[in-house]
Amino acid sequence: MAINDNDIAFLIEQVRQAGEIEIMPRFRNLVDGDIAEKTSAIDLVTQADLLAEERITKALRQRFPQALIVGEEAYDADRSVVPALNHAELAFVIDPVDGTFNFAAGLPMFGTILAVVANGETVAGIIHDPILGDTITAVAGGGAHLTRRNGSSKRLKVAAPKPISAMTGIVAWAHMGEPERSRIAGNMAKLRMSFYYNCSAYEYWMLACGKIDFVSHQTLNPWDHLAGLLIHREAGGYSAHYDGSAHRPGEMTGGIIAAADRESWETVRREIIGL
Repeated sequence: MAINDNDIAFLIEQVRQAGEIEIMPRFRNLVDGDIAEKTSAIDLVTQADLLAEERITKALRQRFPQALIVGEEAYDADRSVVPALNHAELAFVIDPVDGTFNFAAGLPMFGTILAVVANGETVAGIIHDPILGDTITAVAGGGAHLTRRNGSSKRLKVAAPKPISAMTGIVAWAHMGEPERSRIAGNMAKLRMSFYYNCSAYEYWMLACGKIDFVSHQTLNPWDHLAGLLIHREAGGYSAHYDGSAHRPGEMTGGIIAAADRESWETVRREIIGL
């Protein structure tokens, strides 16, 4: 099933409205009953997550009644939806508030992510910043673009390749087990500078805008990565699993490195991931 320009405009508007109506009024206004732990004290869900996902899901079901919808907060109720991404004719993957820990802490570093998958391929991606009102979008084959709240737009391009000592980047080593955690944390000293935002929306935003050189994650929740990986590719970047294979939407393991080009990917894999 094809997605056209009117559909993309509709999706952007739904994400924007969710931010305006459900997310931003709750930012720095949450009370204790609005926040709950999922798997740990750093894995949270808030009323903003739940209500934003509910709002976006309802709009999608009305416009695309036959589509598969995979929402981060609904995933625990039906885990079969992620493998189904590899063969669904049309699917939407939603992370209503990516960076929930930051959001709940009052830190203005979070975003809303929406990916469109068709027949096992990510065909469109949206990352929206509810605070600034800016949006990054990509459609497969059409490049990646940043559109400001005022309507101005520009095409995005990843950073130029450079030596490891000049690179800046992100590895989500905090969520890894040993010995990988200690090995990778130590290897990050080879970089000029390392970051960790605990927010895939911001990580892929920085990557696609050429502000950092690479991002790497071991766990691949589709709501965190599908839109960002497409946006990164459309901005000229290269990504693959740790073993060099291409990522598919329904896969949640295998690790990922997203970098400027294949040579940079190989450098990060060898020097930082240590494989």
